[in-house]
Amino acid sequence: MGPKRDLAELLADVKLFSKCTSRQRRTIARHAQIAKLPAGVDLIKEGEPGDALFVILEGEAVVYQGGKEVYRSTTGGYFGEMAILDGEPRSATVVAATDVEVAVIGIRMFRTMLREFSDLAEQLLIALAGELREARRVTPALQSTPVAGAPSADAASA
Repeated sequence: MGPKRDLAELLADVKLFSKCTSRQRRTIARHAQIAKLPAGVDLIKEGEPGDALFVILEGEAVVYQGGKEVYRSTTGGYFGEMAILDGEPRSATVVAATDVEVAVIGIRMFRTMLREFSDLAEQLLIALAGELREARRVTPALQSTPVAGAPSADAASA
């Protein structure tokens, strides 16, 4: 089996691509670049423009926000999707904690795939919605804490 076919199979275990068909994952794999990077390298930097989405194929990376470690990501983890979707600067810095192998999908290719394959865009949205739903379940205390100046849930539904 070739590296791109292997990548297509690995993408099935990545939450972002888990709702995609095998054909869609093969398309993504064909357009991804594989990079092997040493421990300690910054994969993305908080505040910089987002130009690529990364999927960890091997190794571990640490996610920092405001200089504080907030998460560790391993095989199957991905990052960079928010900045290439909404055009906002990177919200975190991600550093390779070990030597890593990553699949990289550049912003131009990502947007081209979304335009050309509307069914792919739909599957990615479904996967992102599932992750958002899961994140909201994990932080129920934060959801019920009123924020000064923010409308209450009752006011929002009125």
